[in-house]
Parts: sequence; structure tokens; C-alpha cells
Amino acid sequence: MSNVTGIVHKVQQAPWRVQRQWIGLFLLGLVITAMLASLHLNITTRTALAGRELQILQDEIIENRRINADLETQLANLTSNAVMRERALAMGFRPARPDEITYVVAPGYQPPTPVNLSRSRPPAAATILLPAYRQSLLEWLSEQLTASNQTTGR
Repeated sequence: MSNVTGIVHKVQQAPWRVQRQWIGLFLLGLVITAMLASLHLNITTRTALAGRELQILQDEIIENRRINADLETQLANLTSNAVMRERALAMGFRPARPDEITYVVAPGYQPPTPVNLSRSRPPAAATILLPAYRQSLLEWLSEQLTASNQTTGR
């Protein structure tokens, strides 16, 4: 029995050791909480930065589309018939007279044939319509009711 009480006495800890264990557990919880908070802050910061970068890129796309539209307008203005005629006259060109035009015949050249998208005759499937499909639902129902009245003898 004295052997057992000696072991129990050794296992029992001093009060300062218990306090140290509680302080250690509290500090461990505090460190884990701080790590989780820093992880959450890191993820939130990355998400906010990615969102801001996405907004900047979208703004750049809108700006580039506007610039592209402006450049297309300028190109259309520069290549308009009136502006091209003025530029050609300024460079010394003039309209050709009929006697100055020479046509060159290229052997074997076949001009492209125009595509005819109109239908000259109705398709063959539209002309073949079975008699069963020429009757409306009301006509068919009326016919069925008449046939059933005749078979029952009324």
C-alpha cells in the first residue's frame, strides 16, 4: 500500500506546474487563433487584389474598345469617296477618260456566278400531304363522335 501512495504522490503535480499547463494551453489556443486570423486575412487580401486587378482590366478593355471605335471612325472618314478624290487630285491624279481605259482579257477566267437564294418551285415534300393530315382536330373529333353514335345505334 505504501508503494501505491508513493506513486500517487509522485503523479500529483505541484500547483505551479498546473498553472504552467493552463498558461501553455491558453497560449497554444492564442497562437492557433492568430494563425487562423492571419490565414483569413491573407486570403481576403489576395481576393481583394484580384478583384481590383479585374476591375482595372475591364476598364482597360472598355477604353480600348472606345479607342478602336474612334480609329474606325477616322479610317472611314479618311477612306470616304470625297476625301479620297481630294487626296488623289492633290497628288496629281485625275479621272480617266474612256479612250484611256484599256481592258485586259484573261483567258480561262470565269466571272463568279451570282447565288440565287429564291425558291422557284415549292419543295417536293410540301406537295405530298396525306389525307389524314388535311383535317383539323375538331373535324376529326366530330367524325369520331358520329362514328361512335352510329355503332351504338343512337
